[in-house]
Amino acid sequence: MGTLADIYRHPIKAHGSELLESVTLAADHTLPWDRVWAVAHEKSKSDGSEWARCGNFSRGAHVPTLMAVTCSLDEATGTVTLRHPELADLTADPDSEGSKIIDWIAGVMPPEARRSTAVVRAQSAAQGQGMTDNPNPYVSILSHASLRALSQKAGRELSPLRFRGNLWVEGLAPWEEFEWVGKTIRIGAIELAVEDRIDRCPATTVDPATGRRDTPTLDLLQEGWGHIDFGVFARVISAGPVNVGDAVEMVG
Repeated sequence: MGTLADIYRHPIKAHGSELLESVTLAADHTLPWDRVWAVAHEKSKSDGSEWARCGNFSRGAHVPTLMAVTCSLDEATGTVTLRHPELADLTADPDSEGSKIIDWIAGVMPPEARRSTAVVRAQSAAQGQGMTDNPNPYVSILSHASLRALSQKAGRELSPLRFRGNLWVEGLAPWEEFEWVGKTIRIGAIELAVEDRIDRCPATTVDPATGRRDTPTLDLLQEGWGHIDFGVFARVISAGPVNVGDAVEMVG
């Protein structure tokens, strides 16, 4: 049995993580306010009207400097405050002030990157599907023990922010979460069906503190364990609150 150690949401896809103490999950929904918005680039074919693949958006896999963005969301006003070590903080409403966010992002976009052009809202978010990397309404679950194993392989402590997960669990054996695939787990009073492992992209090679590539995480995963997976996707079966400190266990 493990313990829920951290909860993260990412209001604007690939533009910052926010640490929470608790959240209320709904059945067949992504985590509330997670990837509600995304930043389309000049080659994008997405307007937010339906789920779209991550290649339509500005993201850390191709723009490492974005990995250093952090954020906080004011749910009452719908505004997001964005922070980056090389920029002044910005607070803006992604729905009505997208141009401010685009101008702010331009300050750290390398000249070779596709130009960000619009902040789009995932219209499916109202039905429980944010603009996540999976077309299903999943939450992601990751293990601190697996992160420590990868850190040991890398020879340096790796930040969990590299992996942009939702729910981080403490108290498992390394990679034990992979044994949950096809099973049901309970966190606090709610249940989730674990559906699949998460394969990873080059965004994880970037240090979130600096926005610079510094660790070949995908090569290390392949060399050490024969895969490039980290974490699992799960579907919320029963609704309810989850809190940091809740017990996590497999139930069937």
